[in-house]
Amino acid sequence: MKSHSESYKAAGVDITAGYKAVELMKTHIAKTMTAGAMSDIGGFGGLFELDLTGIQKPVLVSGTDGVGTKLKMAFLMDKHDTVGIDCVAMCVNDIICCGAKPLFFLDYIAVGKNFPEKVASIVSGVAEGCVQSGASLIGGETAEMPGFYPEDEYDLAGFAVGVVDKDKILNNKTIKEGDVVIALPSSGVHSNGFSLVRRVLDVEKEDIKTPLAELGGKSIGETLLSPTKIYVKPMLALFEEVTVKAVSHITGGGFYENIPRSIPKGFGAKIEKSALRIPPIFDMIAKKGNIPERDMFNTFNMGVGMSIVVAKEDAQKALAVLQANGEDAYIMGEIIVSEEGVVVC
Repeated sequence: MKSHSESYKAAGVDITAGYKAVELMKTHIAKTMTAGAMSDIGGFGGLFELDLTGIQKPVLVSGTDGVGTKLKMAFLMDKHDTVGIDCVAMCVNDIICCGAKPLFFLDYIAVGKNFPEKVASIVSGVAEGCVQSGASLIGGETAEMPGFYPEDEYDLAGFAVGVVDKDKILNNKTIKEGDVVIALPSSGVHSNGFSLVRRVLDVEKEDIKTPLAELGGKSIGETLLSPTKIYVKPMLALFEEVTVKAVSHITGGGFYENIPRSIPKGFGAKIEKSALRIPPIFDMIAKKGNIPERDMFNTFNMGVGMSIVVAKEDAQKALAVLQANGEDAYIMGEIIVSEEGVVVC
């Protein structure tokens, strides 16, 4: 590569660092290639050949998101190889709620200064997220923006595209009273509520690297950086075996905002608090911040990354399929006739 500009470098943008970053990330990207991927990294567009075998009426489903202020934890811990998983998870977990299979992903990284090894580390996490979700990483963008971001900081966002047969898009019109609500456990806080978490735990001043017994021997920093769980493969397996009526990805807004998005008007979800498996980090956040229980359930996932609604007669089969695919799923409630959306009791 002969492209080089001393003038641009003097302004704070080193284009040769960008080329080095691309070379370093290629081995990670190669792991994500699926049958449809046609792109070589470095082109102007990401190409993907769509295989419609067995799909009668293809519908493309897309989702976009970023990692948010959880990135501050990566900066403080100087650990950058997992936030890419969060970025992918926030997108693919959304599109799976429609019943769609992720096809490909593109990322966008904006940095104050391009440190090629750091960028490659970030992309290694993105690639791992793509591997976990079966999506190809077919392109992306790294923008060096001196004066806009501090040298040691960056932002990370992306988007995913998936496909679903129109006749297999999840239909919540069949939801009725007595249907079962199944929980898929989260890996922790995931990627939401970190503005509150960082303020409550005062992460920039407190010791976040010392292992704590109450967190199972992990430090606060390690616990908070646990990447968002990706539920794509177990959910795709479930769709093949059981009629799923609704799926909710529990993100910002917690139970009260996300579960009602998948339930028809006139119905609500009654959640049995005693059934929930709430990780210790949430107890720590609630106690240190003196946060009311209602606010906790309206901000965080409280240990539930995804909720699934199935008919009562299908509940045990659904649990068996999910557990066979690595998810320690359990029943956390039922559908009721209600205008409240969610009732936690």
